[in-house]
Amino acid sequence: MPQSEYVVQMKGITKVYPNGIAANQGVDFNVRRGEIHALMGENGAGKSTLMKMLFGLEQPTEGEIIVNGETVNLSSPTVAIAKGIGMVHQHFMLVPSLTVAENMVLGMAPKKKGLFIDMDKAIAITEEYAKKYNLHVDPKAKVVDIPVGMKQKVEILKALVRGAKILILDEPTAVLTTQETAELFRELVQLKEQGFTIIFISHKLNEIKQITDRLTIMRGGKSMGVYNTAEISMEEISRLMVGRDVILTVEKDKAAPTDEVLRVENLEYTNDWNKKMLDRVSFSVRKGEILGVAGVEGNGQRELVDMLFNLNVPDSGTVTVNGKSIVGLPQRKIRDAGVSLIPEDRMLYGIADRGTIEDNLISNRIYQKEYNKGLLFDMKAIHEMSDRLIEDYRVLCKSRNQQVKMLSGGNIQKVVVAREFSSGPVLIIADQPTRGIDVGATEFIRKKLVELSRAGAAVLLVSADLNEVMELSDSLIVMNGGHIAAYFEDTSALTDEEMGEYMLGLKRQSDEEIGKVLYAK
Repeated sequence: MPQSEYVVQMKGITKVYPNGIAANQGVDFNVRRGEIHALMGENGAGKSTLMKMLFGLEQPTEGEIIVNGETVNLSSPTVAIAKGIGMVHQHFMLVPSLTVAENMVLGMAPKKKGLFIDMDKAIAITEEYAKKYNLHVDPKAKVVDIPVGMKQKVEILKALVRGAKILILDEPTAVLTTQETAELFRELVQLKEQGFTIIFISHKLNEIKQITDRLTIMRGGKSMGVYNTAEISMEEISRLMVGRDVILTVEKDKAAPTDEVLRVENLEYTNDWNKKMLDRVSFSVRKGEILGVAGVEGNGQRELVDMLFNLNVPDSGTVTVNGKSIVGLPQRKIRDAGVSLIPEDRMLYGIADRGTIEDNLISNRIYQKEYNKGLLFDMKAIHEMSDRLIEDYRVLCKSRNQQVKMLSGGNIQKVVVAREFSSGPVLIIADQPTRGIDVGATEFIRKKLVELSRAGAAVLLVSADLNEVMELSDSLIVMNGGHIAAYFEDTSALTDEEMGEYMLGLKRQSDEEIGKVLYAK
């Protein structure tokens, strides 16, 4: 094929960090002009590093990058943007307090009299690009007030306004509903038809099959090959990514729940922007069941978890575990009550990144007599516990003394899960437990959640991944606008479309139907 058909060529890319870790080893990555090309692989496979080099956030140790037939030195994102490359990160880079139009022109804002932002021009620019690329946004709305699907469009428009012809999208559907995802895909196809090139990073195999033309699979820092998407099955993609067969559906016995463990009644919370995030939220979770919480991000799920683990305090309402209130208790007391938490942000709340794997594994039980003899720690018992958990949870590492931040995302999450699951919890709060991790680690964590629930733990699963929350949950609540919009006692007959309607607020059950979640038998 003539080189002119490749808009991006990355040849023999090797990236070795100062600590000796080789993130990429001789990787070739070629993208055709006007295609949607998937980049796939487990966390730690090297795909994020490869894309950081294409966007100028990292520089290769060896190899060359060719953009539009020209060998380039992408020394910074500014240089990459000047070469027509834009990147939409998984965690949006928007300023919540500013309007859509203000975010759109950040760093290149038109000025009035050389001093003030010309808001009329900023709005006109936003409207022009929104119309041109069929990405409809409200230029005057504050980002803090717009739905997550619109934030995604703002990020894409920001890149287009800056002249991007090559778009790198990192997990673009992670927080979108089925309907929002379908809308985004229509818009991406339209961009492709207008000659744009899109690099699509995702862990959702069904989406890769649906939207992409070709895919490159990475494993262990190397390319496992390039495939036409239509000619490769999801099972084969999984095998190439993880080197073995992966069960893409969750197998579980029917739940047989018994006693109530968690009871939440009339929980209310208004945030600092005077927005009511929790409005009379009531539900219960029993031993032996997984209760899922679904919803578009920003509808109260994060605030709910914060209230349950004293990361914040509700305005009113009650939360009890086995009949005893935990509202306002210190987190150690909440843990003593048998509550474990897998937090949404593992790097901020889940680990001490400079600590060793062992430091992180022992952190929630360091005061227990088994490991703490008063003046001295029982280091033999701590070492044995750490080594056992590393083996049981298949944490890929050099030793228990490795700094946890040097692990891949999937293995960091396994450290968090190993610590939380192994403490004998009566209640597990799992908040986005597999977000942004590879398919192998995802499979492992989902199996463990089912295993623990069937052994008698109560599990509250909060997930923006529709497949995950519908497959893992025995019963399910849907949140919208701080309310519980729906309760499904049995998830087996639910469809994505029906879920999406409740998540988007297009439908809402009666209070009588919703109330059953508190009195389920």
